[in-house]
Amino acid sequence: MAISDIAPVSFIGGKLVILDQTKLPGKEERIELKCKEDVWEAINSLRVRGAPAIGITAAYGLYVSMRHELKSVKASGNDFKDKQVFGDILKSCRDYIATARPTVSNLRGALDRVVDAFKNAHPKDVREAAEILLAEADKIRVEDEAACEAIGVNGLKLLKPGMGILTHCNAGALATSGYGTALAPIYMGNERGYMFRVYVDETRPLLQGARLTTWELAKVGIDVTLICDNMASIAMSNGMINAVLVGCTSIAANGDIAAKVGTSALAILAKEYGIPFYVFAPTSTIDFKTLTGEDIEIERRASEEITDMWYLERVIPEGVKCYNPSFDITKAEYITAIITEKGIVRAPYKDGLRENIKGEVTEAEPRVKNTPFSPRREDESSGVGLPDGGEVIEFKDSAAFPGFDDKW
Repeated sequence: MAISDIAPVSFIGGKLVILDQTKLPGKEERIELKCKEDVWEAINSLRVRGAPAIGITAAYGLYVSMRHELKSVKASGNDFKDKQVFGDILKSCRDYIATARPTVSNLRGALDRVVDAFKNAHPKDVREAAEILLAEADKIRVEDEAACEAIGVNGLKLLKPGMGILTHCNAGALATSGYGTALAPIYMGNERGYMFRVYVDETRPLLQGARLTTWELAKVGIDVTLICDNMASIAMSNGMINAVLVGCTSIAANGDIAAKVGTSALAILAKEYGIPFYVFAPTSTIDFKTLTGEDIEIERRASEEITDMWYLERVIPEGVKCYNPSFDITKAEYITAIITEKGIVRAPYKDGLRENIKGEVTEAEPRVKNTPFSPRREDESSGVGLPDGGEVIEFKDSAAFPGFDDKW
């Protein structure tokens, strides 16, 4: 199986389709998102997850949401031909979708890019406005594909053949539009015969490591071993781990990161055992408006994710409270390096990140094996179907807007 076949987000034939990651690994099911409520629910419920994939879904989601909203406006007999009305509806959709995952900087960033593209352009009619939204979504997706490959090239410079690598949560193809972030150098090393031994934390409570990372690594034949989250220390002390590779959801200006809960514990352990701790993320994840990790809002999720979701019966007594933050903050002092598509950043991060973001995207080396990425968007007349792996399941009966023919 090629990495491109995973395709967590696709936009083909005018349809925004995601791979429902809550059903993995048992079932590969794809869902079409048709309106802002669909997009919000898919992001909030982790049907689509991973900062880059969330941003891409949000960008295309804003386009399909506008298509649905304008159809509703037209059906009610109201007029949306005025540019201000179009802009107001666009902002309303943006603000609604942005609340789905408050910690994810890529979510807000992608939505703002699409809105800004509309504001900065001068479309003459609704059709042209729609094309502007879709073109910006395409651009975000293409940039992410290139970033994933460049991150892999940069990250592989830090690794040696035969290393034991520990990773947490899922920062691979399921979280992006390409190789992934933290898994990108693993995939590239695998193509070059590096024979890594990859250890994956189960990543409680939603088991993204157990369900998702092992699934995609095994799909391409990489040596992968699952461990419980509380086994990381003994694996490190036994010499099984030579490097820790993680992705993240947000990077503050000083180099602190917000990442899947449990990441900070791994960073502290790695420093104690003298093991390098590497963070992989595209520059779109850097938020210079957020000065330190203390300024990052941490999402709290439902207790049922701990007590009920993966069990036939509830595992704790009724009335016992649960604390379920989705992320934690890893301080910059525990991070050996931050790897982006533009290079490797080391402390002091406050200056290094600003210099990094000014640089050029690293040119990707030719792959040893040809693993082309499938297109995520094709012209509606192309007849290209959905990627292999599951039937399209609709959330609700919400007809698509038939076209953008009205003029302002």
